[in-house]
Amino acid sequence: MFSDTALAGKRALVTAGASGIGLAIARTYSAAGAKVLICDVDGAALRAALGQLPGVHGVQADVADEDSVAALFGAVDDKLGGLDVLVNNAGIAGPTGPVESLSRADWDRTLAVNITGQFLCVRQAVPRLRRGARPSIINLSSAAGHLGFPGRTPYSASKWAVVGFTKSLALELGKDGIRVNAILPGAVDGPRIRAVIAAKADSLGRPVQELARIYESQSALGRLIDPQDIANMALFAASDAAANVNGQELVVDGLTQALS
Repeated sequence: MFSDTALAGKRALVTAGASGIGLAIARTYSAAGAKVLICDVDGAALRAALGQLPGVHGVQADVADEDSVAALFGAVDDKLGGLDVLVNNAGIAGPTGPVESLSRADWDRTLAVNITGQFLCVRQAVPRLRRGARPSIINLSSAAGHLGFPGRTPYSASKWAVVGFTKSLALELGKDGIRVNAILPGAVDGPRIRAVIAAKADSLGRPVQELARIYESQSALGRLIDPQDIANMALFAASDAAANVNGQELVVDGLTQALS
């Protein structure tokens, strides 16, 4: 289905591209011929990632900060000369615990990054995408964006919001030829999910190893998802192979029907 030039000529911005899913997407896009710019809030991680990604541009940015996002898109203009693909990957895990134990500050920060950050980036991206070639937006949601997630209510609420945002944008922007889809990963292996598992184990007073086994067995395939699996879906969604895929929940979770 794909060649080494599946994204040749495409100009792509990947938020939170310095690690995990974002890094895998940036590497995959660059290998497929795209001109890529990544941003990340972590300057040290960004510098390390750019050392692994020859030819990829990078900017330190916080997607939840309006001025930072404006500066980011100035860099898009300077470094990419336009935009064809926006990957809204930036997100945080948020707090873990029963709802009555959560602070307003943690709730607000989770939504600020996970959904307001996507809004701020889309608002800047749309005028540029209208001038792009076969443009698309890919928003990262989660299996928690269509399933309940006890003990992770801010995260789940934000990821459900991403799905609604995506479907509404697909209807709004279809007339401009801009496709908008959401990717819903299951539990993706890496430091972030391991930290979530540790926090969940602590909140429940149960051994970390027990919670790790539960997370691994939530999928019908009985394993965690690899970041490259998400990058592969992001490659498909940005490519001409997905020319009529729009407003969809692209689920990559090994068939997960409940979250614990």
